[in-house]
Amino acid sequence: MAPFVLPISEILVTAECWRAEADAEAVIQRAIAAAAEIADADVGNAELAVMLTDDAGIRTLNSNWRGIDKPTNVLSFPALQPTGPSGSDNAPRMLGDIAIAYETTRREADDEQKPFDHHLSHLAVHGFLHLIGYDHENDADADAMESLESKILAQLGIPDPYADRE
Repeated sequence: MAPFVLPISEILVTAECWRAEADAEAVIQRAIAAAAEIADADVGNAELAVMLTDDAGIRTLNSNWRGIDKPTNVLSFPALQPTGPSGSDNAPRMLGDIAIAYETTRREADDEQKPFDHHLSHLAVHGFLHLIGYDHENDADADAMESLESKILAQLGIPDPYADRE
């Protein structure tokens, strides 16, 4: 069995409010690594970018890309994959981008009385799964995605975020 290869992740902090969370980047890296391994994603020689923004920044993205003029917690933008001959065989394949809003993430964690890093891990996992093709457009897809999220989070020692749902 070949050793597991982690996706290369660049984390861009575009909002000062994230400075209050000194471990945010490490939390995200750990969550994405666990998600890639447990989802058995073909992410060898792949990369993604995570933007840590604020509600204003994610509201703009949400409005521009989804036509929804309000902030949200996480957005994912899977990269279009090239269809023709690829360039250098050494160039990483781009999985896409994830954006996470601080204020919404903080508010949700506080409202749900869960540690901020647990909620942040969940959002990073959720965003990553979107990049590798998972979605929740129908009940069956949502159940599959949520089940995988719960499995990944359990591996990280984080309680199932869906356990209390009716």
